[in-house]
Amino acid sequence: MLMRIRKNNAYNITVLVTRCVIRRCCRIDLNRKKRNNISSNMDRLIFRSKWQLMSYLFYFILVRFAYTDIRYAVQEESRTKHVIGRLSNDLSLDLNRLKTRNARVEYQGERKYCGVDVNTGDFIVLERMDREAICGATAPCVLHFEFILENPLELHNVALELQDINDNAPSFPKDSIKLEISEIAPTGTRFQVARARDVDVGINSVQNYVLGRNDYFVLDSRTDKERYVDIVLKNNLDREREGEYSLVLTAVDGGNPAKSGSVVIQFFVIDVNDNSPVFEQQLYRVVMLENSAIGTSVVKVSASDLDTGANGKVTYYINHVSESTEGLFEIDQNTGEIKVLGMLDHEKAASYELEIQAEDGGGKAGHCKVIVEISDVNDNAPVIIIKSLMNPVPENAPPGTEIAVINVKDQDSGENSRVKCFISENTQFKLQSSIKNYFTLSTIAALDREHISEYNVTVTATDGGTPQLSSTAVLTFHISDINDNPPVFEEQSYNAYVSENNKPGSSLCSVTARDPDWRQNGTVFYSLLPSEVNGVPLSSYLSINGDTGVIHAVRAFDYEQFRSFKVQVVARDNGSPPLSSNVTVSVFITDENDNSPQILYPTPEGNSFMTEMVPKAALSGSLLSKVIAVDADSGQNAWLSYQIVKSTDPGLFTIGVHSGEIRAQRDISESDSMKQNLVISVKDNGQPSLSTTCAVYLLISDNLAEVPELKDMSYEENNSKLTSYLIIALVSVSTFFLTFIILIIAVRLCQRRKPRMLFDGAVAIPSAYLPPNYADVDGTGTLRSAYNYDTYMTTGSRTSDFKFVTSYNDNTIPAGATLPRNSKDLIDESILCLTDAVEDMQVRFLFFFLLALCTERIDIGPVLHPLSLVPLTNFM
Repeated sequence: MLMRIRKNNAYNITVLVTRCVIRRCCRIDLNRKKRNNISSNMDRLIFRSKWQLMSYLFYFILVRFAYTDIRYAVQEESRTKHVIGRLSNDLSLDLNRLKTRNARVEYQGERKYCGVDVNTGDFIVLERMDREAICGATAPCVLHFEFILENPLELHNVALELQDINDNAPSFPKDSIKLEISEIAPTGTRFQVARARDVDVGINSVQNYVLGRNDYFVLDSRTDKERYVDIVLKNNLDREREGEYSLVLTAVDGGNPAKSGSVVIQFFVIDVNDNSPVFEQQLYRVVMLENSAIGTSVVKVSASDLDTGANGKVTYYINHVSESTEGLFEIDQNTGEIKVLGMLDHEKAASYELEIQAEDGGGKAGHCKVIVEISDVNDNAPVIIIKSLMNPVPENAPPGTEIAVINVKDQDSGENSRVKCFISENTQFKLQSSIKNYFTLSTIAALDREHISEYNVTVTATDGGTPQLSSTAVLTFHISDINDNPPVFEEQSYNAYVSENNKPGSSLCSVTARDPDWRQNGTVFYSLLPSEVNGVPLSSYLSINGDTGVIHAVRAFDYEQFRSFKVQVVARDNGSPPLSSNVTVSVFITDENDNSPQILYPTPEGNSFMTEMVPKAALSGSLLSKVIAVDADSGQNAWLSYQIVKSTDPGLFTIGVHSGEIRAQRDISESDSMKQNLVISVKDNGQPSLSTTCAVYLLISDNLAEVPELKDMSYEENNSKLTSYLIIALVSVSTFFLTFIILIIAVRLCQRRKPRMLFDGAVAIPSAYLPPNYADVDGTGTLRSAYNYDTYMTTGSRTSDFKFVTSYNDNTIPAGATLPRNSKDLIDESILCLTDAVEDMQVRFLFFFLLALCTERIDIGPVLHPLSLVPLTNFM
């Protein structure tokens, strides 16, 4: 539209100027012809061609002039009144007529950056221009202005290119960056740092990055620095040598002078447990007397770790404690000092070798050995230890089979510890020396269990001492058949699928296992591994045929109780010993539509009376209530839909098919019935589908008091509760009255039997009858007046509130004015006070009882409360 207006204006101006020029030329030519008396036709033709040619020439020049664009360039941030160019010269305009022609510069924007000086014809700067604020990262940044002249109307397009200057320095998102690197990070590890941002463009933007000089990190020049800068690890780190590196990353732009921005990058080297504890010695030798006392220091080992923190904290342990060493030595975990813990006896061991482990907090450990040597005498016979024994021996064992490994130990040392071992002559076995003090017993002939089923071999061991000591051991071997193949199932696992409500006794699946052994060793029997399914023994659900492996269902399954379970089937052969294997059978139960929808809200009828209040001003579409139902089935069997099957006013309410939300189908009016009953049907999506119904009672009213049936119901319920409370109160007061009468009689009897008995200023009343805040003061027996209160009740309220408002401070006897200790006067006065109190209680009870009967609107709480708060100062 803008270009069209410009073209039309240019066209109009061109036509106007052309007409003026043509008319002027025609007038000149006519005058000349008149003067020259042009009469011939040839002169007329020349005249006509001449002014047409001049018309075309003027039209072309004016059109080119009207569409000429002027382009200037200026640097950003130029000062105001700065001359960009001279429009009057560039457009060949009359300087004196600029003001009369209302020359002006227009810019399509809120701000006016440039203008024209009508006095000089200069194109000048009016406002500071920030290239980054106007064009951002766009390059080149060109502003388009319109230079307009009137009388006649002229329009010229002026393009101003804003040239960028280096007025912004590069800046990083943060002043400092903290990075963590493991000391075992491999060389070449990269760390990406967000690039610096320079709002300038071209050569004035960021051109280079410089990293502070160091021996471990370098910049990767191959990465795209438009997005981020890669810092690459050049050499391996060692936290023990240096734990922190601080580098300065500088971004430099290409301006003149160049500007830069920097960020401090701190690399924290994370300690890795790369150093194990190292002992000062790898071997410690100590000689101890066999009678060393308990607690004697043996040796102190020490290890150090170059790591820090938990990785450098060393803890000491004794590893691989043998039975002979157990209970003899202990080590301090912090200091590494080894002490004697038990009695040392050379007869048990000539020396002890302890393996000490120093472990740091990271799990790395160092080891050393501590050898403790003990001196002794030859007083122990050799001990035969059976290290391993094959019993029974298979009858198919080939000759040379090792059936026993024997170790002979002599706790003595030197010549006394040298032992010999042999057996009696036997054609089936031989004893050979294997390694030091170890002997192996092996077969030398084939064994036949049917010929000999048992062998007794006597082993004798002697030492080299004087006198010579010896010991014997009898080894008994039984020969038996071998069963070395367990049953193997044909499949690794089995899956069985059964529908719920299945018939008991139906088969689920069959498992098969085979045993390559012979006869009874190859006979396979099947059984179920005992387990529980939902707390019920597995045998209550499944059974298996022990001969065929067919699994049967014992009872009908219910998908809603559980959907799947697993059972282990054991296949056992009849060998001796029997071998077995297990396989997992997964039983999956499929669902059937056997559960009707259950209504959760509103509650079923008969349990309670539930009515929803509907405001009279309810509009169409208002949510009034919601029916909530669930279905124990799953899948599409549990998809529920809601429908109104019966309604007092069929066109008044509607229900969401899937949400169950009851909404007003139209606005509630005064003519609608106050009581609205809806019967809702909830149906599932099973085949066949199951459904259930519920009743929803709606009451169109804004105030519950408008419904007389509900008020009568509440009144009868409160009246029934009030009667029960009054009966309980009457029984309680009667019980208290009888108790006080018995107490009076008891006091009189005590007076007759013990006339000289003195009371300490008051009647002894059990603490159970006193209010919880009552207490004696200075042993005088007088109650503090601050804890005696009277009560006042409110009437006309069903809650029967009461308040503590007054105290008996003025009527209570002070602690210093206690009555004299005359037993007779005290007892008589106490009896009189008790009688008055009882009468007062009866009067109070009768008053409130009559008041309750008259109003039938007072709760029993205020009737009982004054009875329990009778001022007990009257008893003193």
